[in-house]
Amino acid sequence: MPRPALYSSSRPARSRAPAPVAAPAAPANAAQPSADAPPALQDAARNQAAAPHAPAVRRQLWALWTIVVLLVALLVASAWHSSRSPARKITQDDIDAAVLRTLEATTPPSAAARAVESIAPSIVRVVGYGRSKNGKEEVERGIGTGVVIVDKGVILTNLHVVAGADRIGITFHDGLETTASITGAQPENDLAVLQAHKVPDDLEAATLRSTQNLRPGDHVVAVGFPFGIGPSASAGVVSGLQREFASPEGKRQLSNLIQFDAAANPGNSGGPLVTLDGEVVGIVTAILNPTPARTFIGIGFAVPIENAASAVGMPPF
Repeated sequence: MPRPALYSSSRPARSRAPAPVAAPAAPANAAQPSADAPPALQDAARNQAAAPHAPAVRRQLWALWTIVVLLVALLVASAWHSSRSPARKITQDDIDAAVLRTLEATTPPSAAARAVESIAPSIVRVVGYGRSKNGKEEVERGIGTGVVIVDKGVILTNLHVVAGADRIGITFHDGLETTASITGAQPENDLAVLQAHKVPDDLEAATLRSTQNLRPGDHVVAVGFPFGIGPSASAGVVSGLQREFASPEGKRQLSNLIQFDAAANPGNSGGPLVTLDGEVVGIVTAILNPTPARTFIGIGFAVPIENAASAVGMPPF
């Protein structure tokens, strides 16, 4: 059979639409439906050829959902178990054990330390000033202690600390310095009542306690400025009651005194004698010393607070 002749046209070629891109050839092993296969089988074959990765995607989705379901099941089981297990109740043994551990780890302050802390805001340093022999200089004539018994600045001290002073200086617990005037005196008990001319805003008055139930052997603390050093504290016990004392110079004869053995020295005069509760039961006034050293040998005396309160016109207990 003769082949058709091939030739080139001398006329310009008309623009033609681009030829469609051929679809990629199906894999050689792709299933191809036969021409005589049923239509349903031909459609299934074509769908499988169009989506060759569908089974793998479905397997991944099933695996993900399986994990989610397992996690939800675990959470539900945990919540159910928690609701079925009530919290353990705290028993008295648990409380006792916690308190014991705290006590073992922390050293509490002593009873004497608590007493000093309680009375400290009410303690004042008292200095009596006078003129030197030539009258040109101001000098200290007496150093002692005082205790605030009314928060408006009413202070108890010993009369021998401030007697004859031209000026009385007061130093409060917070460091405030001021002057004071004598507003009352009780020579038979060596007591003086002072009124401070200026007081701290938060001044605290001491708590007073009757000596009615005071007994020999009760623990007491003396707080003051021995030799001007302080405030200092010393602890001891009540040694006796209703004692009498005569000063070595014979100028003072005191009676109904509290005897105690807490160390006291010059400068403690006028300071409080307090119980371990921090309550004032007396005003330290003298020490017994048969030697000229004027130092403590174990016997001190305090005026009962009942006498001290009457010096300022306070009602008896």
